[in-house]
Amino acid sequence: MLVPTIIMAFIAMILVFIGYRKGDSLHITGMQSALTMTIQVLPLLIFAFVVAGMIKVLLPQDLLNKWVGAESGFRGIMIGTIAGGLTPGGPYVSLPIIAGLLKSGAGVGTMVAFLTSWSLWAVARLPMEFGILGWKFTLIRLASTFFFPPIAGFIAQTFFVNFNRL
Repeated sequence: MLVPTIIMAFIAMILVFIGYRKGDSLHITGMQSALTMTIQVLPLLIFAFVVAGMIKVLLPQDLLNKWVGAESGFRGIMIGTIAGGLTPGGPYVSLPIIAGLLKSGAGVGTMVAFLTSWSLWAVARLPMEFGILGWKFTLIRLASTFFFPPIAGFIAQTFFVNFNRL
């Protein structure tokens, strides 16, 4: 996490400097906006990490291996696919959960299927998508992406079976 943090800090400093140079207190306005977003997102982020940590310590290893481990095969990939599609929230919710499951022994194929279906299916997003884009377009999009999560999971499981855990 150190390298991405350093990169993000460098980008942030450059943008604050640009805001400062443009004048009109843009750097102050930007920092106030950042603080507001932090206050809004921080509780969600904290609870997502609590969920990830609790998953890691509460799920029995044999149960985890059986249902979503590298040896779970088709069943694990399908569980990951369905769970990912049903997981609400943004990356602040899903990524800590995936990290916790990977550290606990979940299979890479299962977690790739989870993340792919979370991105493509996003069941929690469907009502808004129906309302804004219409049911025909939404159904076309779902039909077009329906098979990608399990396929991505199988590809990951086949080619990256010896993936080193986080």
